[in-house]
Amino acid sequence: MPVKKNDEILVKDSCCGEGKSCCSGALGKCCRGGFTHKIMLTLGGILLVYGIVLVGTMIRNNMQEYYYIGKAPKSERLITVEGSGKVTVKPDLAITTMGMMAEGKTVAEAQKKNTGVMNNLLTKLKALGMAEKDIQTANYNVYPQYDYKDGTSVLKGYQVSQNLTVKIRDLAKADQILGLAGEVGANSVSGIEFTFDDTDVYVAQARELAMKKVGEKVKMLSQQLGVSFVKVTSYYEYNDQGVAYPKMYAESAVGMGGAVSMPDIQPGTNDISLKVNVTFEIR
Repeated sequence: MPVKKNDEILVKDSCCGEGKSCCSGALGKCCRGGFTHKIMLTLGGILLVYGIVLVGTMIRNNMQEYYYIGKAPKSERLITVEGSGKVTVKPDLAITTMGMMAEGKTVAEAQKKNTGVMNNLLTKLKALGMAEKDIQTANYNVYPQYDYKDGTSVLKGYQVSQNLTVKIRDLAKADQILGLAGEVGANSVSGIEFTFDDTDVYVAQARELAMKKVGEKVKMLSQQLGVSFVKVTSYYEYNDQGVAYPKMYAESAVGMGGAVSMPDIQPGTNDISLKVNVTFEIR
């Protein structure tokens, strides 16, 4: 039977569970317990969508911050100017290698011949004023020597070779020093290379000339292009050292049976060049 309560007619209906009341009226028949459940589900869905949007926004913002942290904005208006400088200098240092190759039936015999010549060479080098720091043993080797007959090898003796690297600071004595090879019987002179004791001094001079040319180009480009050079964004330099061409002396003239004579040493000049690339930001 319907029961009237607060101007509403409450009826038992199949939409309600045990102990629940149903209503009928302008809103139609409904189950009060089911209506509340629907509201909760709707609110939960709204909160879930809001949470997803919020998390997505936070992730996007963090990614943008990560992309920009530590990265300077790239300038799109850059120009690179190149300049080169060269200085021509007379070398102040000569380097040569002098040595002896001796053969003997035994290692001891070959070493004795080699040691006699090399010790005599050292004595005469020091007599010409060579400092110990400018004389260095480059190598010392012992090799067996074989004869090959009818497809077989027969040991015939040993060869001992020793070489000294000599730095000649007084170039006026270069001819005398090389002439020692013939005096003492040294039979190995590889050549002579003219270089510099302190190259940095001349590199600095070449750099100054190169930067002067860069400054001239900057002034010219500023006028021709109508731009202002704001600041330097990068600098790069590379040196192209003057090549010292070793002057080789024939072994027959310095200890291999030729006449003993003083070689004519001409150091000439060397070029030291430097190139620079300077990149500017322009406006």
